Amino acid sequence: MRPPAFWDAPPDRPGVWARLLFPLGAAYAALTARRLKQGAARRLGVPVICVGNVNAGGTGKTPTVIALMQMLSDMGKSAHVVSRGYGGSLEGPVQVDPLRHRAEDVGDEPLLLAAFGPVWVAKDRARGAEAAQTAGADVIIMDDGLQNPGLAKDLSLIVVDATRGFGNGRCIPAGPLREPVSAAMCRADLVLSIGSDDAQDQFLRTSGHNITQPHVQGHLMPLQTGMDWEGLRCLAFAGIGHPEKFFRTLRDLGAEIVETRALEDHQPLTTALLKRLEKDAQTARAQLVTTEKDAVRLPQSYRMKVLTVPVRLVIPNAAILKQKVADLFD
Repeated sequence: MRPPAFWDAPPDRPGVWARLLFPLGAAYAALTARRLKQGAARRLGVPVICVGNVNAGGTGKTPTVIALMQMLSDMGKSAHVVSRGYGGSLEGPVQVDPLRHRAEDVGDEPLLLAAFGPVWVAKDRARGAEAAQTAGADVIIMDDGLQNPGLAKDLSLIVVDATRGFGNGRCIPAGPLREPVSAAMCRADLVLSIGSDDAQDQFLRTSGHNITQPHVQGHLMPLQTGMDWEGLRCLAFAGIGHPEKFFRTLRDLGAEIVETRALEDHQPLTTALLKRLEKDAQTARAQLVTTEKDAVRLPQSYRMKVLTVPVRLVIPNAAILKQKVADLFD
């Protein structure tokens, strides 16, 4: 589902739809709070790092998980990721095998993350974490799950898109939030906002008063692959939370985007869809280009036809985050 435009309205100007839907948003928030109080969270014998968000939709969790996997590897720790496997058919717990599993089995994000280390999918995240611990994990990275009460967390990160901030400040369906920001802050240990310098400044102006935990800033940077994008005619397509971010990255690389196709988040790349995209690209004399996450959903026959733009999270001042991670092992 593409988020409605009124979700991005300023908190002091929510719009008529947000006001009309406010009672439903309040009910959603109450249900989330009730679910979080149910049962006792399972605690493991290894640290659990939760990478979550308050907003529905893409905020940059996947690049953050990759950055943490690499950080922990540099510390000599075996980090295993546990994911719900959104869009996948397997209940789990099962360890993702990129040679055997497809996105339809385990979800696109776990399949992408499996290129960087062990990844488990499980509808029951606590069982998935237990399987990872049994398999030798020194630390668990919980992909999403800030609102999941089944597993005790030792370090919780709220990841937020600096461009969108917390939107109009209201809960689904009146706004983009899974729960009130103040409630999430009470369970978080650090806030990571991702975006350009201008977006970070805007985020601080509009949402800085909401941040009650240590705050670090980061930005996504295209990985240098040797590809020369300057002047390349592209038909760009993306099925991520906010496709326009990808299109902007491609333009910043110097590509000439002749057409864009914003797909639904996690949308299956069917043969019919890909044939249509391929035909349109040929008509426009353009190269098909997509995101790293979308690429793992491509059938093998299209892997050589579509270029990808991998991005990595850069945190210029990561000392606070590194210290919090290191403290888990003291």
